[in-house]
Amino acid sequence: MGRTSDAKQKILAAARSLIEGRGYSALGVAEICKAAGVPKGSFYYFFESKESLALAVVDEHWAAQRRAWARVLESDAEPLERLRLLFEETEAGQRAVREGCGTVSGCLFGNLTLELSNQTEAVRARLQEIFDAQVDMVETVVREAGRRGDISVADTHVAARGVVAQLEGQVMFAKLYNDTARLSPLWDNCRAMLGARTV
Repeated sequence: MGRTSDAKQKILAAARSLIEGRGYSALGVAEICKAAGVPKGSFYYFFESKESLALAVVDEHWAAQRRAWARVLESDAEPLERLRLLFEETEAGQRAVREGCGTVSGCLFGNLTLELSNQTEAVRARLQEIFDAQVDMVETVVREAGRRGDISVADTHVAARGVVAQLEGQVMFAKLYNDTARLSPLWDNCRAMLGARTV
């Protein structure tokens, strides 16, 4: 039984690595199994299809990212400091990947959104849920900053969506130009967008 559990994790890890490196559409089940070092039968034991594997990869990645975001956004730091730390950790993560493999990987969710949103409804719907959850997490912080008088926004939900969109867009540019320096303006842009008071 230990082997089957190990096989599932190997398939998930291999799929995530391949999807981050080459995208989803070009991958075949045989290639994923070869990279995972498991027989093809193991794939269909755990996953009905390549789409169900993609959903599992997305869910696993979001579980880890959600914990990381919660650690920062739900900390005891001041609201704007929490947002700044989120940007810094995002930039540090992209920089670490680039130093490890030579390229900026971008955001798994953003990459799949661009590649699959018009191809598979199940993946598109799941990605919508994840981005909505990200916006909700950021909005809690934005609302708190507004109550403190640290920022000036008319609609906290719209503002939070703008923060997430800016983060996603800058990560996309970092990937496009293979340059993590593209992430450096995140904090200043965020402060300007939120009308943050100067301290």
